[in-house]
Amino acid sequence: MSKLKNAVSHHDAELAELRADRQVAVEYLKAAMESLDDPNDRAAGLLALRTVAEAYGGLGAVAHEAGISREALYRALSPKGNPTLKTLLAVLKTVGLRLSVESEKHAHA
Repeated sequence: MSKLKNAVSHHDAELAELRADRQVAVEYLKAAMESLDDPNDRAAGLLALRTVAEAYGGLGAVAHEAGISREALYRALSPKGNPTLKTLLAVLKTVGLRLSVESEKHAHA
């Protein structure tokens, strides 16, 4: 099997796209964060936040600026992670985003 010249991994292409267009990063994260409501699919939201953190500075730099250890950030944003609200807010702030609340589409009036 030969390697393609100038091939870019999916992950690297994803990071480049998120870096290039902030609105894409916001919509990507908003869609993934909806998975946090489902206990069986929480990993998608955490991994999306990890990917955005990688795109906007790298995990080491984001952890440093957020005031947490790199190892703690890796654990918090892993598929089985369970970050505190403080960690989520710190990471979001570091990448230039903030937590927001909106009404559920099927919420009772």
